[in-house]
Amino acid sequence: MLKRLKNSSLSGDATVPKAASPPAIFGVHPSIAVTLALIAPIIFTMAAYPDTFSLSWNEGRGGFIFAMAFIAAELIGIRQPVSKAKVAVVLALAAATIAYFAALPFGLRQSIQDAAPLYNVELELSWVWMWDFIVMALFIGASLAVLFGRRWYKIAPAGAIYLAGSAVILALDAFFPYDTLGPLQVIVPVYLQIDQAVINFIDANITNVGPANPDNPVPPASARGNLLVLNGLKGPFALQVFWPSAGVHSMIIYTLVMLAFLLKMEMPLKRKMIYFVIGTFGTVAVNVVRIISLSLYALVVTTKVSEWEAFHSVAGEIMFLPWLAIYIGIVMYAEGKRMRRLKQASPSAA
Repeated sequence: MLKRLKNSSLSGDATVPKAASPPAIFGVHPSIAVTLALIAPIIFTMAAYPDTFSLSWNEGRGGFIFAMAFIAAELIGIRQPVSKAKVAVVLALAAATIAYFAALPFGLRQSIQDAAPLYNVELELSWVWMWDFIVMALFIGASLAVLFGRRWYKIAPAGAIYLAGSAVILALDAFFPYDTLGPLQVIVPVYLQIDQAVINFIDANITNVGPANPDNPVPPASARGNLLVLNGLKGPFALQVFWPSAGVHSMIIYTLVMLAFLLKMEMPLKRKMIYFVIGTFGTVAVNVVRIISLSLYALVVTTKVSEWEAFHSVAGEIMFLPWLAIYIGIVMYAEGKRMRRLKQASPSAA
């Protein structure tokens, strides 16, 4: 009898009341209100300084756009109760953050730049952008702690971690540019050897990307150390590759964001490790594809430095961040499907 009643309730004979929606804040759903409060400084910088939103990781505030997407994706639609008082505190923090960005053209940016020599900064531009990401990371982290308490990292950590990771990478670039940070430079020759092999294979077996000169059979790609020499349809092109251009920064961002994402998901540790390793290989593959695409661009499209640099400045983010979003979506779908199967199996097990 007890078993029949339990199965009856699980099969839907008993009506289970739905969870009530959290009360509105300032006339809108609390998740919308919280999201708008958190992205307010980003909206301000987009309106005030639209020309600074280059997608290149070390040439502007383009990373703010992706941080905003992470924040919105994690917060919109959540049913976590939030009080008006907490949202008011976040709005005050947002106002202080906006004040920082508003003060930059009135001497604050120059003061930050003038302080660079005091700390032996090698690249002042990365140093200056670093502080923007530090300020935004502190604002997002503090606001989430106010809203959700000590376990905020279980609810919406991706935006804050992405901003903090970007600040770390900019700091590394500011203090250890080019090849001065040896351990991060180790991967560069490996990537370039793969690039050389793929480009020369394409030229020999798929389509001509090198000079059509049988008297001078120079391979279209030749790599040695961190040097890559390209000889294509548009003429010769030489590159000296350093760790930021090899995708090390994307691997750091992947590691931080993926660990934060897996940390808040309820699944066995073994599955988390499997997902992380698969994503690591996927990120490496994306980096290889990016380097190959940059080589093909110089071989087939143009060897003009300005045009190649324009493509180089956006290629990484265009490829890496969609890959990261797609992979996280695949993990969420797979885990959701697994949990539904487990729930469907539990009544029969009972």
